[in-house]
Amino acid sequence: MADTFNKKALQQKRAKKKQDKLERKEERKTNNDKGKSLEEMTVYLDEFGNFTDVPPDQQKRKKINSKDILLGAAPITEEKESTGTVTLFFAEKAYGFITEDESKETVFLHSNKMLEPVTEKDRVIFEKEKTPKGYAAVNVRKLK
Repeated sequence: MADTFNKKALQQKRAKKKQDKLERKEERKTNNDKGKSLEEMTVYLDEFGNFTDVPPDQQKRKKINSKDILLGAAPITEEKESTGTVTLFFAEKAYGFITEDESKETVFLHSNKMLEPVTEKDRVIFEKEKTPKGYAAVNVRKLK
């Protein structure tokens, strides 16, 4: 009895798989890493964290000045007073906005934080305070 077409196709497929498997096995034998020495397999890191083949004692490194190293929290910058112009002020709602001169940034202004009353288009001096919604002006007074 003769084999059907489907049986022949399956046999050819199995033979092809077996042949591919043998070829992969031979390729693994030729590209084997097991025979390499420890020095050939060792990788080092340079000063920037990149992989290199050069041992650390032979790498060129720049000198680090111990005074440049900062430990602990970031240095605190001194809060300075800023100047700006009151762009909007709603007297009935007791808040407004100041446009800072240097950065052209808008800063929130509330009447509780003012040292003296201001109106729109007044030039003012203020300190900035970080809030969850951005910056707010405190200790606001008119520029004389």
